[in-house]
Amino acid sequence: MTAGRRLAAFAVETPAGSIPAEVRERAARHLLDALGCGLAAVGTDAGGSATALACEQGGRPEASVIGSAARVPAALAALANGTRCHALDFDDTHEAGICHSSVVVGPVALAAGEAAGASGREVLAAFALGSEVALRIAVAAADGLYARGFHPTSVCGAFGAAAAAARLGGLDAAQAGNALGIVGSFAAGLLEYLSDGSATKPLHAGWAAQSGVQAARLAAAGGTGPATVIEGPFGLVASHTGTLAGEPAAIAADLGERWELTELAIKPYPACHFAHSSTWAAADLIDEHGLAIADVAEIVARVPAEGEPLVLTPIEAKTAPKTPYDAKFSAPFTIAYRLMRGRLDLASFSPESVADRDVLALAARVSREPLREPASSRFAGGVRLVMRDGTEHDRFVPHAPGSPRNPLGDEFLLEKFRTNAELALDAGQAAALATALGAMDDAPSLDEIAGLLRGS
Repeated sequence: MTAGRRLAAFAVETPAGSIPAEVRERAARHLLDALGCGLAAVGTDAGGSATALACEQGGRPEASVIGSAARVPAALAALANGTRCHALDFDDTHEAGICHSSVVVGPVALAAGEAAGASGREVLAAFALGSEVALRIAVAAADGLYARGFHPTSVCGAFGAAAAAARLGGLDAAQAGNALGIVGSFAAGLLEYLSDGSATKPLHAGWAAQSGVQAARLAAAGGTGPATVIEGPFGLVASHTGTLAGEPAAIAADLGERWELTELAIKPYPACHFAHSSTWAAADLIDEHGLAIADVAEIVARVPAEGEPLVLTPIEAKTAPKTPYDAKFSAPFTIAYRLMRGRLDLASFSPESVADRDVLALAARVSREPLREPASSRFAGGVRLVMRDGTEHDRFVPHAPGSPRNPLGDEFLLEKFRTNAELALDAGQAAALATALGAMDDAPSLDEIAGLLRGS
């Protein structure tokens, strides 16, 4: 069997009860985090263009739109909700795959599950299995995708979305294989937003989510797709990467035994993950040594080489971000704001915050240097603070805070969800939603969760 066919069979034939308890628990945590980010986007009016489009186009009332009374076709709900959940760049990331899988597959599982009248357990299983499909491809292809300017979240996420939608749509293995073959022609998403701070990146998640639902429905209607969509001469690898980390067969190796989903990292900051470790390190040094910001002459940041074009180069542009979204991809800004204002949260990326003269003055003191430590993880990072009296303080964070090897814990996750959700819901609704998501494995349907996401 080809890699795509093996992944498809895994997605639709694995019994929900055979998914390990730890994986189901992790899946529930990451779905909670993704939906909290989506609700925060509603509350801050971020990523609303896709919601407006979905509500305007309307159609069969199959699935709920976050923060709206509307119910629309499942594909449109996936577009709207995927875009919302990724709009603030506050959602989880898989380090090896550089992929935000939860904000693609989660909205698909909810939309397709609501349309099908599925149980909470089946929806959670589809989310876990679809996420695994997306992440297996991302781990193998991410480096090549980035080298050619493609975003793994949209390209690889589309396959996970198709897998989840196929399972919830009742497709068999052959039909699911066709769905993955079809969605390969929809897989897209360019990194060119980095040039001017345009907010196309959130649409990558929504587009991939919508594409997965449509691909599954096309396959159910008899549409076919190439079995070699991943490894064929004109497949994903050849067209989007030109190379692959290992053999294509390795993508589908040990399915059901080894789970990439457990490697997802929760974000403490609503910014690009490549800036997290250096920002955390700078704050640690200031707090640990009781340093005064006014006494800092220079802040020298370092991240892995692949992260430099995203958050550190060209340094002249990164020290003066053009837009709030651009600031999320600026390590000089995230470091400066965290040090100057003592926090780095959603309000830190408002137009007023990005124009904060004191923050920008400190950001102008940020320079960069190559990461000299062994790259212990993709999102490792550090800083060197050079004081006006000539002394220096250095800190290296080998694993990003919130990652499996540097966890922040359940209390942090629940507080993050509460803070995010209450931007769109009242405290009682937010608490009820957290409880419902925590009990999703035992829920007979999505009715309660969907109602709370609509704000009703």
